[in-house]
Amino acid sequence: MALSVLASCGRSPNPSPAPPVAPPAAVEAPDAAPAPLRVVFLSNSITAGYGVDPALAFPAVIQARADSLEWPVSVVNAGLNGETTAGGPSRLPSLLRTSPDVLILELGANDGLRGLDPAVTKENLRQIIEMVRSEVPGLVVILAGMQVPPSMGAAHATAFRGVYVSLHRETGVILIPFILAGVGGNPSLNLSDGIHPNAAGHRIIADLVWETLAPQLHTRLLTTQPHL
Repeated sequence: MALSVLASCGRSPNPSPAPPVAPPAAVEAPDAAPAPLRVVFLSNSITAGYGVDPALAFPAVIQARADSLEWPVSVVNAGLNGETTAGGPSRLPSLLRTSPDVLILELGANDGLRGLDPAVTKENLRQIIEMVRSEVPGLVVILAGMQVPPSMGAAHATAFRGVYVSLHRETGVILIPFILAGVGGNPSLNLSDGIHPNAAGHRIIADLVWETLAPQLHTRLLTTQPHL
């Protein structure tokens, strides 16, 4: 009887229900990594890496440099052997559909070597620049200048060199004055044809292009990845 009373005294007549368990807080998915900056070369056999392993052509060297810095950059080498400025506009729309951030325009060498009128070369390049600005406002355009050897005639060489300088002044496009600076005319840096760079020449061109390209990339990367 005593045990019965003690047992009954140890129980709560109306036990309180357990508090409801809150559902686990939703875990926010991490933000997706920003898409890499895309650099497209609209160009000819020099950029294409004629006569060398594609991995040694200067666009690939630039890609390797960006990778070494852990910069999210994708380099597209759209170099085409034998390309002239006349062919550039027809290839441009498909390249713009890839949403590039920087377009490096390296055309004109074949025009110059074939003795084409520099005025025509200039208008073709201007058309490309205007197409880019119309279709993709804000896309950075870097114009890579070219020169022809004096053996083609002093007047032609001077007029051809002036194409790139005048386009820079008239359109405000960023200019690399001479893409083959330090390479052109140096037998140790070119293939046996004396026109196309060898692997050592491509490394020098990569350094030259990087000097102009890197600040453009860094500025844009800072807007999405301030830690870089």
